Amino acid sequence: MKTILFLCLALLAATAARAEKIVLRVGYFPNVTHAQGIIGSQTTREGRGWFEERLGGDVTVQWFAFNAGPSAMEAIFAGSVDLTYVGPNPALNAYIRSGGDEIRVLAGAAEGGAALVVPADGRIKAPADFRGRKVATPQFGNTQDVAARAWLKKQGFKITQGGGDVFVVPTANPDQLALFSSGQIDAVWTVEPWVSRLEQEAGGKVFLEQPEVVTTLLVSSVRLLKQHPDLARKFRAAHVELTAWINAHGAEARAIVCSGLGADMHRPFPPGLVESAWRRMHFTADLKPEQIAGVVKDAQGVGFLPNAIPLDRMFSGEP
Repeated sequence: MKTILFLCLALLAATAARAEKIVLRVGYFPNVTHAQGIIGSQTTREGRGWFEERLGGDVTVQWFAFNAGPSAMEAIFAGSVDLTYVGPNPALNAYIRSGGDEIRVLAGAAEGGAALVVPADGRIKAPADFRGRKVATPQFGNTQDVAARAWLKKQGFKITQGGGDVFVVPTANPDQLALFSSGQIDAVWTVEPWVSRLEQEAGGKVFLEQPEVVTTLLVSSVRLLKQHPDLARKFRAAHVELTAWINAHGAEARAIVCSGLGADMHRPFPPGLVESAWRRMHFTADLKPEQIAGVVKDAQGVGFLPNAIPLDRMFSGEP
């Protein structure tokens, strides 16, 4: 009888332990601008997860790769991911769409790494040469898409969703390379490592860079902050520590990013591309709300964020 009772108690204890296991789902993009997410994902694959080691043994981290920000924000809304690395424009749009009730920005992640690439043959030398051209961006409404539309509008072009003086064509990053090489698109506004790939593999040349613009944020769902506030704080702390480590151990960080990109793309990733991309990047967990002001202005100028609301809760870190 005692043996049966002991077995029952052991079974109940094991069941409770399994029930207490927390699965944290985190999104990122296979871009160098998401180095923290790539390193997190790759170290998880290797069984030495950076975040797991700092979150405790009762937490499992699952990583999900997205092509661009709007898809990642839809996953937050659907409850499919708890946190994600994402660009500022999709984060802003999601915050405003939800009336400030669904997401919070926990930290910065990266600046720079975005650029407008044109053919190196000289057919596009000045802003006026973009008239009638097709410019690809990663996804409609993502950070580079908004930046492209805002810049083209400032050059005096009429830009609409379906056409205008310049055709802005949302195109997944992997597809941009082939379309640019074949001449089916005339320019690309994207992020690293795609900027370097367009340069090195498709005869592209950087026409315009954005070295100081916020490229990547770390965003949490409000749901996570309500249900597991300590876990969200620990994840942010691990992110801040990882960002500092990346800046202090560039060669090792690049090697892990290279392996991670290779795993995401299912083929070896050239280390030279990561080296090239790294020179355009600045990794920082710091973020000031005023840095977002220019992003908001550009988005509103091209018809996004029409119903902007105060951003005071967006950066509070509280539900």
